[in-house]
Amino acid sequence: MVVRDELSDEQTDRVFQALAASTRRDILRRTIAREQSVSELARDYDMSFAAVQKHVAVLEAAELIVKRAEGRERLVRANPEMIARARALLARYEDLWRSRISRLDDLLAEDSDTDSEPDSDPGSAPRGSATA
Repeated sequence: MVVRDELSDEQTDRVFQALAASTRRDILRRTIAREQSVSELARDYDMSFAAVQKHVAVLEAAELIVKRAEGRERLVRANPEMIARARALLARYEDLWRSRISRLDDLLAEDSDTDSEPDSDPGSAPRGSATA
């Protein structure tokens, strides 16, 4: 099986739009724990069965869950491959920002070191003092 690492821009948009709603995040969390039927999922929400089906459809379109038929029921489970790909994308963003913050820290430290060094001209007045 070939595992693709990179998400396309379209896939990234679908994943994060799907995760933008708390109900969908909860459905995903519950289906990570175990496979559940759409009916079973719907019982715990104060909304219509059709509304829960729409949430499931958004998660399925984002490939965060997989739905399969078993008799008359539709069973839903999380898709660990797509969750891992989304997690990898977030890890790359985290690495990027940690690197930028580290560079900023280095620049600030350099600036601080420069400010605390005495002037090389022994006859000059210290910074901030008036000369007469």
